[in-house]
Order: sequence, then structure tokens, then C-alpha cells
Amino acid sequence: MATITAGISLRGPVVSGNRTFAVTKRALPKLKLSSELSFLTSQLSGIKISSTNLSSPASLSVPFKTALQPVARRICPFTGKKSNRANKVSHSNHKTKKLQFVNLQYKRIWWEEGKRFVKLRLSTKAIKTIEKNGLDAVAKKAGIDLSKK
Repeated sequence: MATITAGISLRGPVVSGNRTFAVTKRALPKLKLSSELSFLTSQLSGIKISSTNLSSPASLSVPFKTALQPVARRICPFTGKKSNRANKVSHSNHKTKKLQFVNLQYKRIWWEEGKRFVKLRLSTKAIKTIEKNGLDAVAKKAGIDLSKK
């Protein structure tokens, strides 16, 4: 027997044998599925569960593009700069929230110690600091290991 708890958010019908359960995005009650479960597809994330044993990691098959693409954060790793929350003020002085993002640039920088180029996503302030002090000094101060990049 497999059990789906309320922590999973799925949408669409779940077919189990000759019974159909409606699974909504809101509150998902504890739902016991019989052993005839052949597959379960999540429309939200594209995860396909193809086994009756939901506890084993081999039962989850995730498409390559959705699972392994890292999320690029809008934070400079060298200076720690991140988005600023600000108000957008209209002519009538009506204020709405907005984000002021960091000016991040992809930059290939020559790393003298490694004798190669390193591609980094830096703020323009970090680019100026690297030009002034050198890549090794700035990376050491920020605690970044350049050999992994």
C-alpha cells in the first residue's frame, strides 16, 4: 500500500484500479492507493511515479531538463550584493513595492594561478574590485574556491 500525505501538491485525477480520486492543489487528504497503481503524473512539476513503492528513490523518474538545471540567484558571490526592496511612487504618491536588482554580468576573467579563464557572474562593483586588487585576493577574501568553477 502506498500513501500520499498532505505535503505533496498535485493536480488532476489519480486513477487506482477502477477508482478515481480527485487530487487538488489545496488540502490533500491522506490517500491510500491500491497495489494496481501503474503510474501517477504530476502536472505541476513533471515528476512521474512508476512504481507502487513510493518510498524508494528508484520509483521517481524526473525529466532531465526540469530536475538538473540550477536556479541562478541574483546575488553577487564576491560582494554579497542582492536585490533591494523599494517603492515605486506614482504621480499621485501611490506607493507599490518593487525590486531593484543587482547589475550582474557574466564575465570571463583570466585566473593567473590556474592558468585559465574562469567564467563568473559578478556585479559591476566586484568587477572594479577585481581589476584593482586582483582575482586571487578578492576570491580569498570572499571565501570562494576558484578551482571548482
